[in-house]
Amino acid sequence: MKVYVNREPVIGPWGGGNKTLISIVDALRNKGHEVVFRLCEDIDVLFCIDPRPNKYGEWYQHILYYKNRAGAKIVQRVGDVGTHGKPDLTDLVNQSIQHSDVVIFLSEWAKDYVDHKSTNYKILENSPLLEFYSNRKDSSDLPEKINIVTHHWSTNPKKGFSFYKHLDDYIGKNDTKYDFTYIGRLPDGFKFEHAEHIEPVGDNILISKLLSDSHIYLTASEEEAGANHVLEALACALPVVYHSKGGSIVNYCKGYGVQYNSYHSMIESFDRVARDYESYKTKALKFNRKMEDTIKEYVRIIENV
Repeated sequence: MKVYVNREPVIGPWGGGNKTLISIVDALRNKGHEVVFRLCEDIDVLFCIDPRPNKYGEWYQHILYYKNRAGAKIVQRVGDVGTHGKPDLTDLVNQSIQHSDVVIFLSEWAKDYVDHKSTNYKILENSPLLEFYSNRKDSSDLPEKINIVTHHWSTNPKKGFSFYKHLDDYIGKNDTKYDFTYIGRLPDGFKFEHAEHIEPVGDNILISKLLSDSHIYLTASEEEAGANHVLEALACALPVVYHSKGGSIVNYCKGYGVQYNSYHSMIESFDRVARDYESYKTKALKFNRKMEDTIKEYVRIIENV
């Protein structure tokens, strides 16, 4: 079977969607399917990662034209619904899902956000790569200084930088029991005064170690359609403190941490987790979702469409 994928994998410190893409392409090829990244003859399935134009200028309109001309089926993965300042993407997703044969949403929240009414969809939540389980610690003992950690490769404001800055200021103004480590890219002009900043890295084993050496994971990201960063934290057995407007993050992290909705309640959530750390750590250690199982489901959907 020939499968067209409208995005090519990127090597390096990119987001979770790219990690999923790499795994899907590898799994399809391992099963003997041909994977192409340009529209060409004899394509059986058109797998749309993103309906916007790719580097070749091919976008959903070209994919739909190919379907109507050649009878190929469209499987669309909705990894982004445009909530992070991309209303044009929201409109395009709303249009394109009406013409796709199968629509894969990464969370119940994403499906509800675009108000998808048809039954031709599958909720396929993201999963972390196996490497993120490699350094998890089962101890629930907390040191005198509790380290809070987060990691982002995007600098979009909805990743929650105002909350990270507030935590940085809080640590500086108070004789606090917390430290904060930020791994990843920062917006231009953004600077931490007290937190440790580690530049983005593409080594998943190293990220796993950095996360696992911490105690509580923080995310301030809002309206994520399919957040991978919190799943990587859970694979490292970290309880997660997450924003109540996190979108898929609320779906993914329910039962594995505490949610907040303000600067004040964020700090209170750290205290709540720290007071009952053994209980929260035990729950996080039960998280056992694997990327390989999710990828098998992607391949099954593509093969069966």
